[in-house]
Amino acid sequence: MPRTPSSPALLAGFLAAMGVAHAVAPKPFDAIVPRALPGSPRLWTYASGAAELAVAAGIAHPRTRRVAGLAAAALFVGVFPANVQMAADARRRSPAHRAVAFGRLPLQVPLVLWARSVSRGAASR
Repeated sequence: MPRTPSSPALLAGFLAAMGVAHAVAPKPFDAIVPRALPGSPRLWTYASGAAELAVAAGIAHPRTRRVAGLAAAALFVGVFPANVQMAADARRRSPAHRAVAFGRLPLQVPLVLWARSVSRGAASR
């Protein structure tokens, strides 16, 4: 079984980059906000981007890494419905777009495991 990455710096960088992307180019994120959520998709896009930035900052700091790693795992689970929405919407798109949209679904599992690994690594120090 492949080893789960545990680099806190890499996870913090990934989350920070995604948080910035939500603010700089929100339109693609707006498109995958599940329509069942109340309010504006843009509000959800900005809120999830802010959450990613906050969790990234928490992971970057050793004192808050354990809790922030757990928060990152929860965040990855929480944004899964957006990936499902993207896959559902991709049914009418090109095969390449469908492959990317459906390929993202199983990627949430290693992300959750990575965040939990970062959290456990911080807890043992």
